[in-house]
Amino acid sequence: MKTVLICHEDDPLNRHGLAAWLASFSDLAGIVSIVEPRQRMTKRVKREIQRIGYLRLLDVLAFRVYYRLRLAAKDHAWEQAQLKTLGERYGAVPSTTKVLTTTSPNSGESERLLHELAPDIVIARCKTLLAERIFIIPRIGTFVMHPGVCPEYRNAHGCFWALANNDRSRVGMTLLKIDKGVDTGPVYGYFTYPYDEVNESHFVIQHRVVLDNLDAIRDRLLDIAAGRGQRIDTTGRESRAWGQPWLTKYLGWKRRARCRAA
Repeated sequence: MKTVLICHEDDPLNRHGLAAWLASFSDLAGIVSIVEPRQRMTKRVKREIQRIGYLRLLDVLAFRVYYRLRLAAKDHAWEQAQLKTLGERYGAVPSTTKVLTTTSPNSGESERLLHELAPDIVIARCKTLLAERIFIIPRIGTFVMHPGVCPEYRNAHGCFWALANNDRSRVGMTLLKIDKGVDTGPVYGYFTYPYDEVNESHFVIQHRVVLDNLDAIRDRLLDIAAGRGQRIDTTGRESRAWGQPWLTKYLGWKRRARCRAA
């Protein structure tokens, strides 16, 4: 099974850890590593304003400040420990793997590389929505490991919003095949773990729903490649797209979690 990984250059758990994992059971032919221009952040802010308005945007910005001051250092240390563990377990990415650094997974050079490598499966671990001309290139399809249970928690930060909504049975990762929508494609699996909502941040939880299930995800991808993958029927379920975390929601979640643990 020939694969390509699309991820962000500044996301080491995916760029290095998940890349090594993918290379351990497939022919990792290439990595498309994204270095986004500043304009991309501006566009995301404008979209969020359209979604929630200027007043609620202050809640989003307050969470960013809170996270940086209170949570980021601990999460960074956890991330570095995970990278070390993944490196010891899976080794390094083969030197034969082609690496393309680009500003967008939809760029012409990304498209040319994918056509050149002709992968069976592409794994997309990126924030940018892929253009159809990109996600249809792999023979079997382009798949995402979405940090949230779809279709209820589509778009960004699905684990956070499930926790914020006290919807604790829907904290997990969805393996789905990309289609023209936003996290609306066929679902091939749900993965979770016994998370610690008191001591773990949303960052840790949304990564552990992937990292704690790498063997099972590997087996599911191999089944899909062999034609044995079974789609999960999501007909009739509520479908909703979510946005960036709010500080008020984060504090409410943690308060409830501490009360439950008391």
